[in-house]
Amino acid sequence: MLFSAKAGVARVAAAASRRTGRGGGTTLPGKLLLRMQPDAISVLGRSLIGGSAVVSATNGKTTTAKMAAAILEPEHRLCRNGAGANLESGIASALLEGNPAATGLFEVDEAALPAVVGALEPRVLVLGNLFRDQLDRYGELETVGAGWRRMVAGLPHDTTVVYNADDPLVASIASAHPATVAFGIDDPSAALAALPHAADSKWCPGCGARLVYDAVYLGHLGAWHCPNCDVSRAPLDAAARSVVGHGLDAVEFRLALAGEEVDVRLPLPGTYNVYNALAAAALGHSLAGVTPERARHGLESFSAAFGRFERVEIGGRKTILLLIKNPAGANEVVRTLCSDPQPMTLLVALNDRIADGRDVSWIWDVDFEPLEGRVEHAVATGTRGAEMAMRLAYAGVPRTAIEVAPMASAVDRATASGSGPLYVLTTYTAMLELRHQLADRGIVRPYWEAA
Repeated sequence: MLFSAKAGVARVAAAASRRTGRGGGTTLPGKLLLRMQPDAISVLGRSLIGGSAVVSATNGKTTTAKMAAAILEPEHRLCRNGAGANLESGIASALLEGNPAATGLFEVDEAALPAVVGALEPRVLVLGNLFRDQLDRYGELETVGAGWRRMVAGLPHDTTVVYNADDPLVASIASAHPATVAFGIDDPSAALAALPHAADSKWCPGCGARLVYDAVYLGHLGAWHCPNCDVSRAPLDAAARSVVGHGLDAVEFRLALAGEEVDVRLPLPGTYNVYNALAAAALGHSLAGVTPERARHGLESFSAAFGRFERVEIGGRKTILLLIKNPAGANEVVRTLCSDPQPMTLLVALNDRIADGRDVSWIWDVDFEPLEGRVEHAVATGTRGAEMAMRLAYAGVPRTAIEVAPMASAVDRATASGSGPLYVLTTYTAMLELRHQLADRGIVRPYWEAA
């Protein structure tokens, strides 16, 4: 069968998936096409006139890719997997639906990244961060890092690697490539008091000595150096300076890029979103020569990706949806929530399905303790809801304020309790389940339409 015929069959499957309400056609058509034509990503990728850019990270790849899209559009027509299907099947599905006259912009799962990069040969590759996540699927950080290291070693010399210089492991992987752009935060006043206890990369990737941090901004990300082998964070090509948070509403920073500086007010909170914005701005500049001013415009007009600080209203109740999936990301979410002085209601949905990771012991490395005294009511749900309830109790949330509820009734239980804002913290599959409920109520659009 000719490739065009195989692609046609896959497109019919995508349309059927959407028509029957089983999904948005973001994964199934790609799976089908790859079975018929294993090199489909490479074949379709070659038709993209503008080439492609690929973004990967443990935390923030969906938000970074959407920020990059806001920066590049409308000047550039994009082919992207905006619904977050980031395995090979999702990339193939996006390419099937995309216009050959477009530029590709894809977020890619950390483990799937080497295969996708090998097939696409992107013009720009963004490496955001590596945190401990889903150990039963990925293994230790060094396992993922070894795959990334081999991938970078095999890149064409004209591929630009945009990398987070504040992450010692990512920096050790990327910095040997001949064409790189290093990004990071350059503002000691925004640093944490100390390296968090659950920080992952505390050791020099080269010699194994314990790293010294002059500033820590998030997890193990910061201004670091090795006292033994004199390796240190690279000079920053893209930097965030003068970082000022405005509670849950926004964060401001000065973007330094390509010899210029502009002030940015990002309509999302948190240090982690400053990193996402830096990566997106550096991608836009490397791929299309986007100016800092154009990057500022795109970032300030950006709206949150689904489930990533997504604001909705449920029964007149202000509600914010936040994805949590590992200690580093969850700690930043908790730290951000604590900037809200109001008493809050929590809905925490913990699943242990394959896409979440079967091992949920990571919740015991999350510092939920700062929430003590701030939570009026907490509803725990999901396949491991009872364990989540126990973790909140150990963190100091009164047991009388915690209940365990089935997923089907958890939203109603949470909205019926408390007077302050409702924060919904979910793992990946739980977020999809809860958003499906909200879509059925007309509160949000299906995730494949909200990208």
